[in-house]
Order: sequence, then C-alpha cells, then structure tokens
Amino acid sequence: MTAAPLIELERASVRLGARTALADLSLAVHAGERIALVGPNGSGKTTLLRLLHGQLPHQLTAGVRRVARGADGREPRQAMLFQRPFLLRLSVRRNVELALWLAGVRGGERRERARAALQRVGLLAEAERPARVLSGGQQQRVALARAWAVRPQLLFLDEPTASLDPHAKREIEALLAEFAAEGMTLVLSSHNLGQVKRLAARVVCLDSGVLVADRPTAGFFNDPLPHAAAQFLKGELP
Repeated sequence: MTAAPLIELERASVRLGARTALADLSLAVHAGERIALVGPNGSGKTTLLRLLHGQLPHQLTAGVRRVARGADGREPRQAMLFQRPFLLRLSVRRNVELALWLAGVRGGERRERARAALQRVGLLAEAERPARVLSGGQQQRVALARAWAVRPQLLFLDEPTASLDPHAKREIEALLAEFAAEGMTLVLSSHNLGQVKRLAARVVCLDSGVLVADRPTAGFFNDPLPHAAAQFLKGELP
C-alpha cells in the first residue's frame, strides 16, 4: 500500500499495572482494510484495539501512536463496539440519538440519522422499545446502528458475536460485510476462525502481548507460520 496509514503504532508497549500487555508492537492500519486480531485469551487483542482507538495513551510506556489527519486537520472518525454493548435505560432510538448528540449532530439531522441507522440494521420497528429488554443479538445491532450513525471511517470491534446464537451471528456478520463493502475500515478481534476467514483480508496474531504474525488471510491459514502462531492455529496454546 502506498497511501499513508490512518493509524500507525511504532514499537508500542503498554503496561497495565504490573503487567506488560503489549510489547514493542508495530502495526499500520490503512483505509479500507479488514483486519482480524487473533490469539489466545490474554494475548493483548483488546488492549491493542483500545490503544488503536485512542483509549490508552496514558498507558503507552514506549513507542508512538500516529494518527493521520485530513485536509481539515481532523483525525478520522472512529467508533468501537464491545463484546457486551453498554446501552442506557432509554429507548432504542434515544440510545442512537445520544451518540449523535455527543458527536455534535443537530436535532433534526440527529433524528433522521438515527432513523436511517435503525432501518439499516432492521430495528426501526423497535425504535421506541427500551433498549435493555431486547435480545442479545438485537442489542448488538443497536450498538452497530449507534456506531454506524456517526459515520466512522474506522470501526473497532471486540469479539462482536462471541455471546450470540448462530442466527444473530450471521446477521451481525452480514452487516459488517456491508459496511466493509462501502469502504469502512474494520479492525476486529475474534476467536471464531471461520468468521475471520469470512470477514478479514488480513490477520494479525498476538501471543503474550507480542505480534507474532501479520499475514493476508489466505496466507495465515495456508502458509508456514512462526511457531507461536502455528501452535495457536492448531489449538495447542493454553
């Protein structure tokens, strides 16, 4: 790729208390990429997502995080979806509108964009229901609507379908595939290797906070890998 990355980490290390969560990690995320982060539990996937998203600058103990700026001087718009989305005790519609209010969107446009977002994820009929009474899959779709409504260029997702049934997983994957087809940059963590094959064009494998492999998806699953990545792929890591 020749274009400058949207976000770049150079030899980044992060400490969380006494533990080194990421060590000497370099990674660049370019516009339009679909990147999956894989590795065993505790390997640093969530920490890496949070660092890329800008949530951990005070815990970056070494290295640098660079973010591209557009002609207007602004950083790319970002949103992050967590494994268990936090929804307020408000209606579905108001949960989405609140995100738009925080993003500085004005009242009339806020209502229209919230409506369009809920229609996009198939939840317009549930707009006035309390968000917290919805099923797990529906709540995740509300969170996706809330993220999509602010029109992010970068969407980070931490195990977005881990607690969902197969039908809900397919719905979420279909929406993410649509977002990617429209040019949104996706970075997601997942333990579901089938999902990684379906959604990602690039796989980054972590082990104990260290980046051990960074390959195109086909190469990650078919070519020889460094020892730690090969062990993970064979299910031999604890």
